Amino acid sequence: MAMRRIGQILMDQGHITEGQLEAVLEEQQTRPGELFGNIAVAMGMINEDHVTKALAEQFGLQVINMTDMVIAPDVLTHLTQPMAELYMVIPIAFKDGTLTVATCNPQKLSVIDELRSFLGYEIRPCIATEQEIRAALDRFYGASGESVERLIDDMEKDVKLAKAAEAAEAKAGTHDLTSVEALAESAPVRKLLNMVLLLGIRDHASDLHFEPFETEFKIRIRADGVLYEMVPPPRHLAFAITTRLKVMADLDIAERRVPQDGRIRLTVGGHPVDLRVSVLPTMFGESVVCRILDRSVVMLDMGMVGLEPDMLRDFRKVIRRPNGIVLVTGPTGSGKTTTLYGALNELNTIEDKLITTEDPVEYDMEGIIQMPIDASIGNTFAQCLRSILRQDPDKILVGEIRDLETAEIAVQASLTGHMVFSTLHTNDAPSTITRLRDMGVPPFLITATLEAILAQRLVRKICEHCREETMPSMELLADLELTPDDIADKHFYRGAGCPACNNTGFKGRTGLFEFLEVNEEIRELINQGASTEQLRSACNRNGMKSLRDAGLEKIYGGVTTIEEVVRETVAHMA
Repeated sequence: MAMRRIGQILMDQGHITEGQLEAVLEEQQTRPGELFGNIAVAMGMINEDHVTKALAEQFGLQVINMTDMVIAPDVLTHLTQPMAELYMVIPIAFKDGTLTVATCNPQKLSVIDELRSFLGYEIRPCIATEQEIRAALDRFYGASGESVERLIDDMEKDVKLAKAAEAAEAKAGTHDLTSVEALAESAPVRKLLNMVLLLGIRDHASDLHFEPFETEFKIRIRADGVLYEMVPPPRHLAFAITTRLKVMADLDIAERRVPQDGRIRLTVGGHPVDLRVSVLPTMFGESVVCRILDRSVVMLDMGMVGLEPDMLRDFRKVIRRPNGIVLVTGPTGSGKTTTLYGALNELNTIEDKLITTEDPVEYDMEGIIQMPIDASIGNTFAQCLRSILRQDPDKILVGEIRDLETAEIAVQASLTGHMVFSTLHTNDAPSTITRLRDMGVPPFLITATLEAILAQRLVRKICEHCREETMPSMELLADLELTPDDIADKHFYRGAGCPACNNTGFKGRTGLFEFLEVNEEIRELINQGASTEQLRSACNRNGMKSLRDAGLEKIYGGVTTIEEVVRETVAHMA
């Protein structure tokens, strides 16, 4: 039977008239994505209680009043604070393997599925108002709410868990894996991992590191390019935590001697998140690193990558050329792939066929053929590129030019009418030309195919909530070749540290870019075998803004600190 619409239910309950129903529907047309009930409340026609009762009838749920509700502490432990806040739910009862939760968003059907997947329980929803849910979050998960520190403290005191961990590790090398699997599925281990994963995803971390050492087990999170250490869990739980990760990634838990790679697919807050899992055997157990691939935070919009308007205009013009090679360069983790994804996203039209070969494919892009590299079976960049050319592509992305063979095929592809995008690990744009020459690519082929080079770095942005003015040291000024006269009327800033940025002083990252468009003068210099310095001088004469200049603009604009620019432009150049 078709579900009744909430507007009809509200009208049947006598809360709105037919004219008001039509008015809300008309307003909803101008506010795409906003819920009917929220619009009706905003227009002053009904209150939150009316919406809650209508939703309860629509979904067949029980309405509960949470104002004075008492919830047993052991019930609250079934849901961690980050999970309760993310999903806007409160656990209110637990019986016979079923967790009853109060929600104000029963229309988000994926929430129940996600909670069931994370917790391993059956979930029974009830409904309460949003105001009651928020008040309950403060009441039950406020100052005394569960944190990673408290959870780890409880795990350290759990003698039964410690004995189970020791027994499971002793059986790890045998064929009897029952106790191993039971430990990996145990509530404390699941709860700790769920909390760490959700914190990492919430804070837009790029990687989670689980590292075993002789006397401790570390968990570190890489956010904004920098690693932060969490409170370490008990050392005896290292095996349980890594085993749980291997179970989630569908890896062989009996094999502990060889590296393994897998993938965990989660749905968090309604959007898919992929975790690329790498397991490495070490002296003291298995080290696990999870790369978080969250499509909701990756910038697939060229306008959001961070390029200056003039540079963005020129880059867009270059990538639309019918053939040639465009290179994006920089060290690992500088955002090269994200920039190229943004370019491909703009070029992804029905008229052009786009094919990529990547190691590995990080984000699925609809309408683009994506081929993963697997050197173990002979699928190298060069081999894949040869095969791609037989697929009648218009635009090609080669994940990285690592050797002469790949470079030569990329050159041939551009000469035969294809636009080729790729990456290189070089310090700046001019040195990329020297790198290609050192690889063995003849200068005349570089001049015939190379259209542009975009060098980039990522620097952390100062937290807007705790930004304050500061004066850098003379050593830092000297690193950027700045004199007292250069900074006479300039201002420098830093982040003091606050709860909004986890007391780091930074929140988010932005790009520094150096764009070299190959013109006739540059082509002539390449043919003459000019040095990197000669090429750089010519680029500067032609108006190229260096990475240092881009960094200074961000410093003076209060976007980042002088330490960040020195770290990314001076240290990498050394």
